[in-house]
Amino acid sequence: MSDPARYAIDVRHLNKRFGDKHVVNDVSLRVAPGEIFGFLGPNGSGKTTSIRLMCGLLTPDSGEGTCLGYDIVRESAQIKRRVGYMTQRFSYWDDLTIRENLDFVARIYQMPNRRETVDRALESLGLASRASQLTGALSGGWKQRLALAACMLHEPQLLLLDEPTAGVDPTARRDFWEELHRLAARGISVLVSTHYMDEAERCHKLAYIAYGKLLAQGTAAEVIASQNLETWAIHGDKLSELSTQLRAQPGVDQTVVFGSSLHASGRDHAALAAAIEHAVKHAAAGKPLRAERIDTGLEDVFIYMMSHAQDNYGGAT
Repeated sequence: MSDPARYAIDVRHLNKRFGDKHVVNDVSLRVAPGEIFGFLGPNGSGKTTSIRLMCGLLTPDSGEGTCLGYDIVRESAQIKRRVGYMTQRFSYWDDLTIRENLDFVARIYQMPNRRETVDRALESLGLASRASQLTGALSGGWKQRLALAACMLHEPQLLLLDEPTAGVDPTARRDFWEELHRLAARGISVLVSTHYMDEAERCHKLAYIAYGKLLAQGTAAEVIASQNLETWAIHGDKLSELSTQLRAQPGVDQTVVFGSSLHASGRDHAALAAAIEHAVKHAAAGKPLRAERIDTGLEDVFIYMMSHAQDNYGGAT
């Protein structure tokens, strides 16, 4: 058994196939104690399957690793007792109250002092005033709090959260992430999958998976730097037409409209700058364009990686 104080998750070369689909392809990942690790990728990229492999809910076809110091194949029962898993889909009972749902989960874990444990969970996540409310009447944000409270009842050392904020309003998402950082400060590790770039930027480290392959991992700055993209923002009219024109130019690997500006990115920095300069210089009379070099953002990078992964691995899954 590896040292659980060193890595909450330490997996190497995980592979999983379902029929002819290679859903997880040679994935290696490490998550430190107290770290919030963001897991990003398009739908169907292998995120959920990878998470289940890491916590012993699925057995890999090949590869090895530990979760909280326990072997993910031989000691999966030990892992399950120490991990909180929040599924992508809300999985509690609409016809029970919040308290009844939490009490039921506490019974499943055979927890002593159930009432005190449930009371503590209700207070810690601001659910006490709604304890007698039927779960089916809750908004998405309150259901999210209930799901997190249920995950935390048995005081896990690791939280695995599968797109926990999908369909939740921005205020509830912000509150949820503040709670995650409070948990991380207590030494609890968090592996969270998300589609939101603002959430990705709040993670200590990130990994991007597409078509079962892990394409990049590290801090946000390291992931951005790994792609060596330069980005320009262009302001003016008819940006959709300009986007089409620029994509045909050497050096322009990607164009994406962001509100009132067009982001153009590329790895050949000199060719990209020349293409931008040409577009500005030859803008239609009375329709001037303004261009400025900007810092490449996470969203620029992930759109780029997604498109190139589709070109390289589109048939792999």
